[in-house]
Amino acid sequence: MKKILVINGPNLNMLGKRKEEHYGRLTLDMICDSMTTLASDLDMSLTFVQYNGEGEIIDCIHSGMDYDGLIINAGAYTHYSYAISDALEILSIPKIEVHLSNIHARESFRSQSVIARSCTGQISGFKESSYILALYALRDLLKD
Repeated sequence: MKKILVINGPNLNMLGKRKEEHYGRLTLDMICDSMTTLASDLDMSLTFVQYNGEGEIIDCIHSGMDYDGLIINAGAYTHYSYAISDALEILSIPKIEVHLSNIHARESFRSQSVIARSCTGQISGFKESSYILALYALRDLLKD
């Protein structure tokens, strides 16, 4: 069974209360539940965390060495946290950057991801399905 770490950044604990057109209707718990259901079919076990603080996210990324793959939605830190990008770069496991909204179709500051260079790939704009697509991507990347 492949172990996957799912890191959610600032304000994602407020899903279900944020702008539906960008972030969908589901809460973070609902997204985690649907990911868990699929993960069992894909022979994956998931660990979910959500932090609003940059340092907590970095500490969690450092613990990622114990996992086979990582999914990260760094929220607003995506656009300016070189520290998170540097922490991701340390890991030699596949890393998928995920966004609920299409960051390239929003305000200009959101179209830049400084963490993308440290990730294997990016999935953006499919609301909660972005996370599901990330699981399928990891499944393919982790095939033995």
